[in-house]
Amino acid sequence: MPSLLSWLLHGRFLFAVFAWLIAIAWLSRVIPALWMLPRVPNLLNLARLSCDASDALTTLPSVTVIVPAKDEAAAIAHSLRCLLACDYPNLQIVAVDDRSTDTTGRLMDEVAASPEAKGRLRVLHVKELPEGWLGKPHAMTLAATGVTSDWLLFTDADVVFDHRAIRLAIEYATRSHGDHMVLYPTLILHGIAEKMLIGFFQSVSALAGRPWKIADPKATRDYIGVGAFNLIRRSVYNALGGYAELRMEVLEDMRLGFRVKRSGYAQRVAFGKDLIRIRWAESAWGILHNLTKNLYSTFRFRTSLLLAACAGIFVMCLTPFLALFFPGAAQWAGIVTLVALLLLNLHYWRLTDIPPAYLALFPIATLLFIGTLLRSMILVLWRGGVLWRGTLYPLKELRRQAGPLW
Repeated sequence: MPSLLSWLLHGRFLFAVFAWLIAIAWLSRVIPALWMLPRVPNLLNLARLSCDASDALTTLPSVTVIVPAKDEAAAIAHSLRCLLACDYPNLQIVAVDDRSTDTTGRLMDEVAASPEAKGRLRVLHVKELPEGWLGKPHAMTLAATGVTSDWLLFTDADVVFDHRAIRLAIEYATRSHGDHMVLYPTLILHGIAEKMLIGFFQSVSALAGRPWKIADPKATRDYIGVGAFNLIRRSVYNALGGYAELRMEVLEDMRLGFRVKRSGYAQRVAFGKDLIRIRWAESAWGILHNLTKNLYSTFRFRTSLLLAACAGIFVMCLTPFLALFFPGAAQWAGIVTLVALLLLNLHYWRLTDIPPAYLALFPIATLLFIGTLLRSMILVLWRGGVLWRGTLYPLKELRRQAGPLW
């Protein structure tokens, strides 16, 4: 009995040490985030500061918005009309119907023929996908060919633009001498499960990135690319070879951001609640389904890295909650970690409308995310490639052309 008691006490001591190591790891990321995230520009605040007409840009550069779409009949017409309603005078839009099997192409043509389009919207129809290309990089490459505008804005077919979004983004990017700029989208969320998942992602983002470092040219590991809003100087896009260099890249938005930063160009990022909104999926299961396509690619289709990430997420995210059931030092480690995460979620609350109370569902979201990571890997290996919207892209070719993300 003394030996058993000694073993139990020794085990509790080791777990307390482990819990504090996890707490220190979280604090090393969350504390800088709490200090620096308020310094990330918010375009809505900049709009209030620049409302004086004398502060307006004297010459607005030309912008071409590129909108690839495949089977987006439910959203494409509204998205294009919102773009046409933007208060940016020097704007052209190129929409690409990428082999749609629904009425996407017809709806695009109808909007282009409407009076509000006034020749500012051009529609391209892709009937066949060339060998060696993914659909989206091909559609965007086709749309950007021959464009002469100063800036290119790549967006998705289901993004809803506020009329100020492009003007504010261009003003900020131009004034800050940026070459590539990302505006964080506001997700349209319905129900507890969706908010639980997005709340989880905004918490673990403290481990994965430092938005306040993106503008720092020396922080080469900190970069960004978001498919909903990738604004880039056309000269920089051409210098990098455009999306033709990413023709078999599943995460083409992130890879573009990676190449911009590693090539020494100036990258910018900003918040702006509701300036661009997107309904990512119709349910929590839809969110997980969308992630299934991308997650294995995030690890460059390397099974060992994905499995290591699963183990790391399990330990980092569940240990603080488990520690609450061990009175003493371990419990205090759990409390300290969760208070830090609570403060982080309080900051995000005003940007995402996800109450910090969703932190209570963090363990459930953790297990769902780990399950999705494993599902992403298993499905790709089983199918021999990535299946997306009816097209199977071979794993061998995806691996061969997968460039680095870190």
